[in-house]
Amino acid sequence: MELRDSPSACPSLWRCLPCPPAELRLDLVLSSGQTFRWRESSPGAWTGVLGGRVWTLRQERERLWYTVYGEERAGRPAGAEEPGGAETDRILRDYFQLDVGLPALYRAWGAADPLFRKVAGDFPGVRVLRQDPVECLLSFICTSNNHISRIAAMIERLCQAFGRRLCRLDARPFHAFPSLSALAGLPSPRHRRHRRPAAASPVPTRVPPLSPPQALTPRPGCGSWASATGPSSSAGARGPSPRDWVPRGCTACVPCPTPRPGGCCVPCPAWVQRWVPGQGVTRSGDGAGADGDARHQVADCVCLMALDKAEAVPVDTHVWRIARQRYGVALGGRSLTPRAHQEIGDFFRGLWGPRAGWAQAVLFCADLRKGQEPAGSRGRARGGRGRDSCGDGSP
Repeated sequence: MELRDSPSACPSLWRCLPCPPAELRLDLVLSSGQTFRWRESSPGAWTGVLGGRVWTLRQERERLWYTVYGEERAGRPAGAEEPGGAETDRILRDYFQLDVGLPALYRAWGAADPLFRKVAGDFPGVRVLRQDPVECLLSFICTSNNHISRIAAMIERLCQAFGRRLCRLDARPFHAFPSLSALAGLPSPRHRRHRRPAAASPVPTRVPPLSPPQALTPRPGCGSWASATGPSSSAGARGPSPRDWVPRGCTACVPCPTPRPGGCCVPCPAWVQRWVPGQGVTRSGDGAGADGDARHQVADCVCLMALDKAEAVPVDTHVWRIARQRYGVALGGRSLTPRAHQEIGDFFRGLWGPRAGWAQAVLFCADLRKGQEPAGSRGRARGGRGRDSCGDGSP
């Protein structure tokens, strides 16, 4: 199948949403290291995988155009797929969180912070994506001591090895992100009855196992733990999200600014940190050093970009340098410790308010562009939280 990179090619297969550049800049958002599955397939056109489908997006003036490609089935080539109207509109609006009015937030942050006001004029439309929690978590675990081009290649190989093949565009195959069952090597439902049970393998002492069902409280109507973590029953269908599960009795939650229906909220950063593997970090969580810092940053990235925790502020070397050099925040001594991570996050939450994570995304993007760093640097800064990026030297 040929790539469609413009609405002028097969206009009937494209749809658009009203979306001015002040609300969204694709070139800034999709290349800043929040996600690793989009590429600029031609000037101004971005192609990637979202929700088990392959999309091409293009922004022209006040509109966000998109086209969706059909999926290969039983070895047959993918055919053209007309955008599904309200359904595909909803997927994109949710992914880019277009219900959040960005210009009003920019004005509020600028009124509270003259530095933000000075920088933001050159970087409109930088918003935080709302990603699938499992894909986001596993992607950021892959980012330690890496740059984005390498991270993207790692995730691409992972999808090719374990994910469902979706289609081929101009000889380039695209795959869905693998399910947890596929990554765990579990057989598909139709094969389970024919497979002998395997002996249980020991769980590494430093990698915490998945929480058992009784340790989690489901939202009403969410079904079972298996349905929440297993593969979807049909192509493109998605079961209950991990966002729908919250820890029981968690006492470290940051107050949730957007409670979920039924009175529960998504997991807090302290809870997510317990399930991010890190060498030398105990399960209860206050480990120090490079790997402990990595776990804090991965947890905050996932909470901000997948779990609706808009107040989460991932603190990497870029944000640490911004806090110290531009805001005069002298925290953490000569290394970025978990304590410094928390204190810097608290400083920015006090400055920018309940969507502090969104505001730091703008300054982060500006910092990368100002330094003329390649797109890969965010992987090194966001995810490359190892010894070389968080050592003893000053940023």
